[in-house]
Formats: sequence, C-alpha cells, structure tokens
Amino acid sequence: MKKWGILLVAMMMVTMVLAACGQEKNGSGNQANDKTTSQAGSQNKADESGNKTEGGKKLIVGMSADFPPYEFHIKDANGEDQIVGFDVEIAKEIAKDLGAELEVKDMQFDSLLNELASSRVDLVISGLSPKPERKKQIDMSKIYYKAEQAIVTRSEDKAKYATMDSLKGAKIGVQKSSIQEDMAKQVPEAKLTSLAKINDIIMQLKSGRVDVAIIEGPVAKSFVKNVEGIDITDAKPVTEDEGYVIGVKKGNQEMLDQVNKTLDRLISSGSIDKFVADASALAEK
Repeated sequence: MKKWGILLVAMMMVTMVLAACGQEKNGSGNQANDKTTSQAGSQNKADESGNKTEGGKKLIVGMSADFPPYEFHIKDANGEDQIVGFDVEIAKEIAKDLGAELEVKDMQFDSLLNELASSRVDLVISGLSPKPERKKQIDMSKIYYKAEQAIVTRSEDKAKYATMDSLKGAKIGVQKSSIQEDMAKQVPEAKLTSLAKINDIIMQLKSGRVDVAIIEGPVAKSFVKNVEGIDITDAKPVTEDEGYVIGVKKGNQEMLDQVNKTLDRLISSGSIDKFVADASALAEK
C-alpha cells in the first residue's frame, strides 16, 4: 500500500506540472496573437490616416508612364524595364525627405484619382493639371512646372493644320480625362478620339484614324523626335491651365505640407529644371 501511495502522489505531481506547462504555453500563444492583432490594427490606422511613410514605410506614387519626359519606360543596362522621368525624380526627392522607400505604380491616367481617393496610392505625380473639378476630389500641391500645349499631325499635313481655326471639323486624338481633352471639346465640330495611352494616340495619328493630336509640349517634342513621319504644327493651343501639381488624398494636410516643402527646395535650387533637361535628353535616346 505504501508503494501504491508513493506512486499515486508522484502521478498527481506530474499531472500538476503538465497542467501548469499547458497553461503557460496557452498564455504565451494568446499574447502572441494579441500582439499580431495590435500590429495589424496599428497598420490599418496608419493606412486610413494616409501616413503610410512613417517608420520607413513605402511611399506609393501613381503615374501613367507613357508621358515622356515626365514618366516613361526604358530598358536599363541589364535589359530590365525601368520607369524614369522628371516626375520620377521629384517622387524620389519626396520619398527621401519622408524617409520612405519609393514604389511607382504605373496605371492608366483616368484611373489615377480613384486610386488616390481609395488610398491605393499615396500621391499622384503625372503631369496633373489643377482642373477645378479635380480640386473637389483631391488636394493639390503648389504648381511645380508649366508647359505649353502642341498640335501634332502627320508630316505631310503640317501646313494644313497650321492654325487653331484649321482644326474645325477635324478628327482629334487626346488622352482621356486630360486637359487636352477639354481643349479639344472647344474646337468647333471636332470629332474626338479619347484614349488612355498617348502611344495609342500616336498610332491612331500614323494610321490616319485621327487628323491631329493635342499633346503637352515636351511630350509632343519627345514623340516627334522618336517617331518618323509626324511633326508639330504652328498652331498654338490656348489654355487657362496654370501648370502641373501633385495630387494628395483629400484631408491629408501633413502629406500636402511635406510635398510642398520638398517642391520649395527643388524649385529654389533649380533642381526641377535640371530634372526636366536630363529626362528630355534621355527620352530623345
């Protein structure tokens, strides 16, 4: 009986130890789960406030990378695709000032503002003009660059479309949701073809499906130098467009202030002019 008593006590002690270990393990597991939930909650809160760049996070910038020299694709020395341009250089400077890693998202121009409003991108930098209707959707930085507009046509038709009056009744190619689309709507009897990509507009022009295209000046020059058989005419489009801005999600004043601070630095130092010159030279290659 004594042996059985000793054995019974020993078994009870082992059971108590195992139970205690089990409680400790379960407690640790619950704490780990709580920590994960807390981190996720903190991340979601940061996303909703728009401050994704705090703590070395990514700055996601939306662009329509068919807009040389603003933003466009090239192949690097290793044959890999790369998005470059002077808007990209500005984005790099903003990311640097925020202590963030830059990620560029290439998308169609007419989807950029929706992506910004839904927080899928932090900024839009893509030759964005400060149209009044856009100000209702997003906040905008100060103007960082101004450029003239241009009329592009086939080389043999350059003299035919030498004035704005000569565009009456013409088939005009423009980028969808752009300031150029608004300008084309003011041309009497014009027939518009609005497309998402400028490359597609140039193809329509080359094939004769449109007579002319209205394109932002530096972009037009880049295409004329790289595409045979098209030219810029002497027609001078007039627009009330004030220049180009950076789009920020509505109400994100902290981000807007930081963007303007970076732009002030770049404008005062002459860096933006250098970015434009370097990107234009790269686009011509």
